[in-house]
Amino acid sequence: MRVIVIQPEYYLATIGPGKTGEDTENLPGRFPKTGGITMKLTKQSIATVKKNAGKKSDYIEWDDELKGFGLRLRDGKYTWIFQYKFNGANFRMRLGTFPPLSPDDARKLAHDQKSDVYKARDGDRLHPGAKREQQRQETAKARPKHNSLASIIPAYLDARRGAIKDSTREIQQRHLNDHWSGLHDRPINDITRADVAGALTIIAKDKGPIVVNRARATLSKFYRWAIGEGICDHNPVAGTNKRPENEPRERSLSDAEAARVWLAARDTNYGRIVRLILLTGCRRDEIGGLKWSEIDMDARTITLPRERTKNGKEHVVPIADAALDIIANIERGDRDYVFGRTLTRGFSGWSRCKAELNKIAKLKEPWTLHDLRRTVRTGLGKLGAQPHIAEAVLNHLPPKLIRTYDRNTYMAEKRAALDTWASHLMVAVAQATGANVTAIKPRR
Repeated sequence: MRVIVIQPEYYLATIGPGKTGEDTENLPGRFPKTGGITMKLTKQSIATVKKNAGKKSDYIEWDDELKGFGLRLRDGKYTWIFQYKFNGANFRMRLGTFPPLSPDDARKLAHDQKSDVYKARDGDRLHPGAKREQQRQETAKARPKHNSLASIIPAYLDARRGAIKDSTREIQQRHLNDHWSGLHDRPINDITRADVAGALTIIAKDKGPIVVNRARATLSKFYRWAIGEGICDHNPVAGTNKRPENEPRERSLSDAEAARVWLAARDTNYGRIVRLILLTGCRRDEIGGLKWSEIDMDARTITLPRERTKNGKEHVVPIADAALDIIANIERGDRDYVFGRTLTRGFSGWSRCKAELNKIAKLKEPWTLHDLRRTVRTGLGKLGAQPHIAEAVLNHLPPKLIRTYDRNTYMAEKRAALDTWASHLMVAVAQATGANVTAIKPRR
């Protein structure tokens, strides 16, 4: 007569969610109650397992020799398992499938697991479930996440190469890599509007409204590109709030203030940059990143390629005599950049140099380098330059309809306007030093 052994501790136990070491891939909420009958699991007895399972879709037959060793039949597939309890928690380990894993080989693996459990109880090692969880976590860290934000960023930046100027691309790279690092591990389709809004709040606290709005715009551009590439289906930035920024600056230096800045700008890289901005109306980075190859001393021009202009259009800047004198007195050396210390980039150290210049110039009202560009534009208007000529000097594009039909570059008019402005500025500088000179009267 065959002896039937009942092991209620196995089929009544409940595996709680989140237990360390659980193999949750095929784990139901409770162990199947029909698995209480045991038998010696051999190759010959496996057919009996299917018979005992009947119509049940999930059934476990336990071995009557090795406690915790069993064969699970689920949806027509056999899986060898080993089940044990450690510190009050239940753990189930998958040993392999039948076939190809034979009963004898599966039993040996179960013996090894049981031995490891005993050693873990003695404090010699981790128990199998904890070890498997540790390995899973280490593997997850090493494995790149499919379609994660971090994994897609390089493709986006590479796609934008040539479409935008290098400086803009570097800014976008900094935003994506630094400001959005908290979302790097998330698949881009799983990032929600709430995730973006929460990250924007953190960025705003650390960096202020201007930076947070630029970071928001960069991420939105990234998502629009990703949608176009079929990588994701939605833009989680849409609907998030922009931060209110300060009103647009209206600061324009007076002639006396411009003269004080000119005189405070010493014969250094930074001082020369400041003076060239005052003479050309160019942007800070356009002069700071100036290359010798962009300067034509014979034609008396600076040609900024579209990669280095804000609007992506080539900008030819006439150079007045005062600007030519500054450039002619700069030692060229063996680097292509006019300013800066390294071979691979232009000027750096803007904040420190600006602070030093402020101490010397001592203007009553705060000012920025971009205010110098506005000063040039205001001065050109006061000296009689027509609005479209003054805007052309600054490389501001006219309305689309006008630029479609008017292909004139107004080079001669831009040169005349900048020459007039340079003469006017030099008179203001001379007057600031006490010289008895008369300013040029505006044309009417």
